[in-house]
Amino acid sequence: MMKMKSISASKASLVFFLCQMISALDVPLDSKLLEELSQPPTITQQSPKDYIVDPRENIVIQCEAKGKPPPSFSWTRNGTHFDIDKDAQVTMKPNSGTLVVNIMNGVKAEAYEGVYQCTARNERGAAISNNIVIRPSRSPLWTKEKLEPNHVREGDSLVLNCRPPVGLPPPIIFWMDNAFQRLPQSERVSQGLNGDLYFSNVQPEDTREDYICYARFNHTQTIQQKQPISVKVFSTKPVTERPPVLLTPTGSTSNKVELRGNVLLLECIAAGLPTPVIRWIKEGGELPANRTFFENFKKTLKIVDVSEADTGNYKCIARNALGSTHHVISVTVKAAPYWITAPRNLVLSPGEDGTLICRANGNPKPSISWLTNGVPIAIAPEDPSRKVDGDTIIFSAVQERSSAVYQCNASNEYGYLLANAFVNVLAEPPRILTPTNKLYQVIADSPALIDCAYFGSPKPEIEWFKGVKGSILRGNEYVFHDNGTLEIPVAQKDSTGTYTCVARNKLGKTQNEVQLEVKDPTVIIKQPEYKVIQRSAQASFECVIKHDPTLMPTVIWLKDNNELPDDERFLVGKDNLTIMNVTDKDDGTYTCIVNTTLDSVSASAVLTVVAAPPTPAIIYARPNPPLDLELTGQLERSIELSWVPGEENNSPITNFVIEYEDGLHEPGVWHYQTEVPGSQTTVQLKLSPYVNYSFRVIAVNEIGRSQPSEPSEQYLTKSANPDENPSNVQGIGSEPDNLVITWESLKGFQSNGPGLQYKVSWRQKDVDDEWTSVVVANVSKYIVSGTPTFVPYEIKVQALNDLGYAPEPSEVIGHSGEDLPMVAPGNVQVHVINSTLAKVHWDPVPLKSVRGHLQGYKVYYWKVQSLSRRSKRHVEKKILTFRGNKTFGMLPGLEPYSSYKLNVRVVNGKGEGPASPDKVFKTPEGVPSSPSFLKITNPTLDSLTLEWGSPTHPNGVLTSYILKFQPINNTHELGPLVEIIIPANESSLILKNLNYSTRYKFYFNAQTSVGSGSQITEEAVTIMDEAGILRPAIGAGKVQPLYPRIRNVTTAAAETYANISWEYEGPDHASFYVEYGVAGSKEDWKKEIVNGSRSFFVLKGLTPGTAYKVRVGAEGLSGFRSSEDLFETGPAMASRQVDIATQGWFIGLMCAVALLILILLIVCFIRRNKGGKYPVKEKEDAHADPEIQPMKEDDGTFGEYSDAEDHKPLKKGSRTPSDRTVKKEDSDDSLVDYGEGVNGQFNEDGSFIGQYSGKKEKEPAEGNESSEAPSPVNAMNSFV
Repeated sequence: MMKMKSISASKASLVFFLCQMISALDVPLDSKLLEELSQPPTITQQSPKDYIVDPRENIVIQCEAKGKPPPSFSWTRNGTHFDIDKDAQVTMKPNSGTLVVNIMNGVKAEAYEGVYQCTARNERGAAISNNIVIRPSRSPLWTKEKLEPNHVREGDSLVLNCRPPVGLPPPIIFWMDNAFQRLPQSERVSQGLNGDLYFSNVQPEDTREDYICYARFNHTQTIQQKQPISVKVFSTKPVTERPPVLLTPTGSTSNKVELRGNVLLLECIAAGLPTPVIRWIKEGGELPANRTFFENFKKTLKIVDVSEADTGNYKCIARNALGSTHHVISVTVKAAPYWITAPRNLVLSPGEDGTLICRANGNPKPSISWLTNGVPIAIAPEDPSRKVDGDTIIFSAVQERSSAVYQCNASNEYGYLLANAFVNVLAEPPRILTPTNKLYQVIADSPALIDCAYFGSPKPEIEWFKGVKGSILRGNEYVFHDNGTLEIPVAQKDSTGTYTCVARNKLGKTQNEVQLEVKDPTVIIKQPEYKVIQRSAQASFECVIKHDPTLMPTVIWLKDNNELPDDERFLVGKDNLTIMNVTDKDDGTYTCIVNTTLDSVSASAVLTVVAAPPTPAIIYARPNPPLDLELTGQLERSIELSWVPGEENNSPITNFVIEYEDGLHEPGVWHYQTEVPGSQTTVQLKLSPYVNYSFRVIAVNEIGRSQPSEPSEQYLTKSANPDENPSNVQGIGSEPDNLVITWESLKGFQSNGPGLQYKVSWRQKDVDDEWTSVVVANVSKYIVSGTPTFVPYEIKVQALNDLGYAPEPSEVIGHSGEDLPMVAPGNVQVHVINSTLAKVHWDPVPLKSVRGHLQGYKVYYWKVQSLSRRSKRHVEKKILTFRGNKTFGMLPGLEPYSSYKLNVRVVNGKGEGPASPDKVFKTPEGVPSSPSFLKITNPTLDSLTLEWGSPTHPNGVLTSYILKFQPINNTHELGPLVEIIIPANESSLILKNLNYSTRYKFYFNAQTSVGSGSQITEEAVTIMDEAGILRPAIGAGKVQPLYPRIRNVTTAAAETYANISWEYEGPDHASFYVEYGVAGSKEDWKKEIVNGSRSFFVLKGLTPGTAYKVRVGAEGLSGFRSSEDLFETGPAMASRQVDIATQGWFIGLMCAVALLILILLIVCFIRRNKGGKYPVKEKEDAHADPEIQPMKEDDGTFGEYSDAEDHKPLKKGSRTPSDRTVKKEDSDDSLVDYGEGVNGQFNEDGSFIGQYSGKKEKEPAEGNESSEAPSPVNAMNSFV
């Protein structure tokens, strides 16, 4: 039982001590402060663990450290003390631990191979370096061998072995020919990872005798060459095609182990004809996106920054038209130790507690061991304040003698990590390092940062006050940074004043006052405006400003973003710019820039200069071209040209432009040579060698340029060395292992002679190396292959021709190609400022690991989940880019009370480096949004039921809801406000003991521990007494019942009238009225009084086919009325069709027409029985009756009997159907209304032949399918 208690107490104390990490202090980099504080040693610089040195140069083993007092240094070699004084070849730099081994006196570097470790020590402890393994680089010669020629049949595979000598470090392999040109590679021919050259199938063009393998040893800057290999391809017809066979790796499976963070390279090269294509897959998974690359024509799979998740089986498949083969590579990812939490320095005060935590991971799991001052902690002197608990050292009640440097060693079979962290026990009262009464000035509405740099042990607490007797500053309008800085995100004029920073700890208190002044922003209140000005007139731009009276502004005018011309015509006033006697050259954009010490503003306007209207009597024109060009005084580099000016055309010639043509290099192309004033007619021209010159002259006046003169005679100058070298020389790598040197080639006349070439020279900067040079043809690019990744080079390009070289060119600095960064940013820390803003910090990566131009850092961050809902959602990653070598940034727009992750990556010109480990952080609670809804139902005499929905964004844990309500009387006066707090788990409430027939206004919001959110409002009315009699008010201060309610206004409209009905709730004996008007009209409403208390009314005298608006109101109730309703009256009926059948004259006329038709039919019948003929054509000609006229072809109507009020064509499909009948439902103008009922027919030409069909006269009536009674018109038509 006692044992159980002690274990629990130990765990409790461990938790307690882990919480004390906040006690650790950061010592500011203040020079005066650092001189006064004691500090244990810290290693600041050391050589790499695996240090390969150049055997031709002195060995420099770095070890730099800082501390107070300055530390002394000692070394061990192979685990034993290294006595530097006894070795004359070894010296230690002054005030440093760096060793220099002099091997220039015949001493071999191999004699100093070994494992070295540096110790830096002072009175407060000792720090140690890593074990530094020194090995000299080796670049052995190729063993001599006799190589037999390779005789290969066309279509067979071939492997040319390189087998370079074993060097340290391993060499870089590449294949070239005798002309030092890279051998072309393709899907068919490529170099393997081992350096061998693989041919999937050989072709006749592969025959050559100079396949040469080169090995470049970077450390010694040497290149070794293998003996040339000869390949002879003989052809056999036909060439046999073959399915794929893997050349490497062999067999069906293989294994590979790679370390975490390294680059995984898997290779498959296949033979076959046609050339096989390689494809890669991962069994049971996907290849990692963004980290997978294919190289060497997809024969090499490259995965960068591998992790344990990349363990698995990778299959390469080689396929061509004849089949496929595959190979499975089982990849296992192990890991050397890497930090999870590296120990950090502790600065404690006497009696304080603290912890050192050392956590690392790896595969296999690394073991953790502790040392103190370089000695294993198990054999180190006892310290009662120290307790080791695995990967944690717990300190309690430390004293000054507890100061020491502790080392944490995490190791497994793949490597180790060693970290120094000191415990420095200091007792220091607070100090404020910011100068007293420092003045800060900012512009209104911009952030203000007020510093309070401090130090003390224990770490002081910082408080800010405003004014001499002001209260402590708190609230969301201020941001308090850990370094003591006070931030006012949006400074206002009332932020001006004295701010006091107070720092206190248990050893004392100190304070410092600073001043903040908030200035008015500078504003251009009258900006320059666009101007169109005639030549010789005056232009003026205004720039009137308003500024803070304590700031002295300076006004600068620019033309086209450059300084104003140095011309006395430009007059700059206090608030304007005036240009006198404007010319065409004054065209452009003029910008007024106002600068103060705190801000800057600008405004621009365009000036357009146009020609003044010409005087009618004078015609201005361009000058005529010059005449009589003559060349005199011919020399090698100069000649004199003279001419006679042409007619000026009323505008004086201002200047002459001389152009030349190079008939040797660019015939037909004219170039600008020079120009001279208009008063000059001769000019001495400078010439270049090896140019066949012709000249022409152009005259210029204010109107424009003349046509060119006739060309002069030609003059050919002698050849000479080039006078100049190419310009714009650059060196930029396109691949990690090359350097692309480019330049702007010389133009033809700049060559000064035939045979123009370029000598390209380069050497690595800061390395004592000779220049490498090559002469190339007249091109503008040369590629240097096999360079180290992103190293500086000195470059120069010199022109030469058949007569010699140009002057020595100047050198430029270029860089070989970039590669992706190797290292992720470390020590990523997140400081949550408030519920929507966080600040992220990280340590910059070593510049050497960037392997390119540092462009900045990218922060990827995303929301994992809301802490209030515990539900994950689709992850949407956001990216912020911070340019340059910035080590911090702000993350805006976060959601309160949520869990986020982020990582940081470094970016160079090639792309992004690996991501740092994901950092988890959480935002605190915020105020919630308003409830999603508030419904009020079930009204009774004295109660209402409230229902609501929780906020869409709770932004935290809801603690309660707050309901406030108050009655409203008919004059909109508010009664007393009642507040109720409701538990957060409720979603409804019955509110009782209310006044009957009373309107209430409700205010409802939710709250978290941070505060209340925005509220939602609603109104509701309790119902009146069942008997319909208002009860008297009960109690003083209660509001009387008010508003009735008119709802459900409905309308039923006819042509000229409409029935209006509604529902009414409220007191009896109300008098109603109806208001109406034409919808969309601005006319006043028409009002009709409703008799009695009816709930309906008939509006009469309305216009047919018109849209109306209507509303219902109650008299004497404060103008209360319903909402508007819209309705439309029916269309008017055609009066001709309605009334004509009832007119007596019409009936008599129809009877007479029917009688005449009957007589005609009888006559026809008698003639037919006598054998007489009655051609159809004659009948059609004899009858002009429009009832039997043919159908109009243009609009599809029947003669003149189409409806006069409906001039619509027949609908699509209303023509004669397949049975040649016309149905009534297909058209209003059907034959049923006009002729033979449904049996009316058309001839092929469209003429109506129904009455000649030979049917009995009763059939039309019998065939009529309409159930309606026939109209008089139809009755008369049925006789036809």
